[in-house]
Amino acid sequence: MSLERSVTAFAGFMVLLSVILTQLVHPGFVWLTVFVGANLFQQSFTGFCPAATVMQKLGFKTEREQALAEQEHTA
Repeated sequence: MSLERSVTAFAGFMVLLSVILTQLVHPGFVWLTVFVGANLFQQSFTGFCPAATVMQKLGFKTEREQALAEQEHTA
């Protein structure tokens, strides 16, 4: 899975988790939803995503890096 798709999946998971926690544990967990939304919003303008930075350090490759690796492998 590419870095871009992983970040999208992680953001979606965090929103769903925060909604469940808000309903079942404490209403204050709604702030996690707000934080995730604010991060997505700022990332659309700045291109900076803290989750993507962490995932890159964990070894996730961007779609471009995966395509280049595939080209090198087939050549």
